[in-house]
Amino acid sequence: METKRYEESGRPPIEEALKKVSTKYELVHAAAQRVKQLLKEQGEFIVIEGKKGELKKLTFKAIEDIANDRVKVISLKKLFGA
Repeated sequence: METKRYEESGRPPIEEALKKVSTKYELVHAAAQRVKQLLKEQGEFIVIEGKKGELKKLTFKAIEDIANDRVKVISLKKLFGA
């Protein structure tokens, strides 16, 4: 799986996430919205995940969620037909 490679490198799966949106700007907006959601749920900017208990910033987690289809990004063009 593509995301596994990113987990090992410590980088967010940006290329995979870009496949889920129309533009890189839409990815930035969607990731920012996801970070806001996660902050409301957790109240912390860093999460602990994985078997090793590694720390991840919410920005990384947001992009990872988009890349792995844990959240659905709806394009404004699709929503409003623009």
